[in-house]
Amino acid sequence: DSCLEELVERGYDAVRIDPYPHLVHQNSSREWLLEPVWDQQAWGEPGPVRVAPWLALEQFLELCSRKNIKVALSTWFRKDRDDCRSLISTPKTIAQCWLTTLKLIENAGYLETILYVDLCNEFPGPAWIPAFQHSLGDQSEQGDWRTKNALDFMSNSIEILRLHFPELAFCYSLAQHHDDSDGVDLSFMDLLEPHIWMSSANNREFYRRVGYSFAPFSPDGYCNVALKAESIYRGDEDYWCTRQRELIHKWAKRSETLDRPLCTTEGWAIVDYKDGPMLDWGWIKELTVSGVQTAASTGRWLAMCTSNFCGPQFVGMWRDVELHQRLTKTIHTANLPPAPITSADS
Repeated sequence: DSCLEELVERGYDAVRIDPYPHLVHQNSSREWLLEPVWDQQAWGEPGPVRVAPWLALEQFLELCSRKNIKVALSTWFRKDRDDCRSLISTPKTIAQCWLTTLKLIENAGYLETILYVDLCNEFPGPAWIPAFQHSLGDQSEQGDWRTKNALDFMSNSIEILRLHFPELAFCYSLAQHHDDSDGVDLSFMDLLEPHIWMSSANNREFYRRVGYSFAPFSPDGYCNVALKAESIYRGDEDYWCTRQRELIHKWAKRSETLDRPLCTTEGWAIVDYKDGPMLDWGWIKELTVSGVQTAASTGRWLAMCTSNFCGPQFVGMWRDVELHQRLTKTIHTANLPPAPITSADS
């Protein structure tokens, strides 16, 4: 409750959460043991943790409803001790997980609190939906949302959900790691949820120069970020901000072409950061301001984050209340695109 109060104080009116739909689908009343997915990041517990997904979700939605906070649903398909996520390999199996969860939300009276549903975070990332990867014959397709297999999977699963919940907006969030995705038809989504970071531009040029790669249980990547990242950014700030703005404008153009609004819940500076020695927040904040202002100026974003780190666990970012208020004011005063046209409207 106190975290939501702080959220409202900073000007936010929506959150994106993981309701663990695969666990709710298997047994909505059971307590589950989640295995750690990393020990270097500040997102989630660094060790095993027990969760009771539906009980917690119902309580959270009640709080958000009272505070007029909208809730976007997504999932990282966290691995539990029974590895339920290994069953999610087809459009039907992923849709079934969400149907169970959404029907419980509807029966509890909180469907109007839902902003939209992102069926899988950064699909088809191997860390989030490994069973889909195992179904591929060509391993070069792993993690690539532009392939026919991935596009068909997304489209078919959304179609199943639309039959049951035509009033909701559905999408898959996508990581912006591919510079050559122009022309890919994503019109089967009700909105586009790209995650846009400066560090993804030009085939992850910034991370390649820093020497950072996603190593969830090794400190080496963060050591390189602490030693090199800010100095590389400071060495050519205009260059890195330009690369960031190019990605933002590219997605704004796609949004116009596909006639779909944008929503970005992760983005702007780099993907991974945290409080720690030699990890100053100043340059991250500069890229945050650049990203928000650029995206807001396009008039194509229905909703957006202020950064990848707008949560209380990122102390150096969260305690800067004035910055959050300034950025959320920019977001709230920006021009908006037309709202998603769901199947209930068509």
